[in-house]
Amino acid sequence: MDYLKERCKTVVYSIPEKDWETLIDLIISKEKIFVYGSGRSGLIGQLFSVRLVQIGLKVHFVGDMTTPIISKNDLTILVSNTGQTTSVVQTAEIARRIGSHVVSLTSTPSSKLAAASDTVITLKLEKDEKDSELAPLGTIFEDTVLFFFDCIIPDLMKRLNVTEKDMRKKHAIWV
Repeated sequence: MDYLKERCKTVVYSIPEKDWETLIDLIISKEKIFVYGSGRSGLIGQLFSVRLVQIGLKVHFVGDMTTPIISKNDLTILVSNTGQTTSVVQTAEIARRIGSHVVSLTSTPSSKLAAASDTVITLKLEKDEKDSELAPLGTIFEDTVLFFFDCIIPDLMKRLNVTEKDMRKKHAIWV
């Protein structure tokens, strides 16, 4: 347990403060926000999408049946550890061609996804032999992205003047 906590803490602290601010500014300034990732990275993206909806933003997860077309005034946030996942790279290319600002979160700054993005937030994952035993198959990346996303929610709440009470009104179970 300590291993996972320390690894994720190190990686999240490796993200420059300007990247945190850039993402927050983009989220606030765009008309709609589209989020996408494949597999477990996609699940992390979906969790973030829910939080953004609860804050009161117009958010869509790419691939859902009700997702509208991305436009030039929108933000597209993509999550991929390797930055090579075909569906994620294709989404970046399409969104960018349309004119949406594309932000990618990846551990591979030289990846196809990074090349297709306007803004790249790199998670510096130093290779550690213990990962395969104690945090297999991208666990450090996924947990760190989730932690990063959850860390910017309070800043978004503050800047948008949204309280937990406001968010509760948009909670799926109406509590």
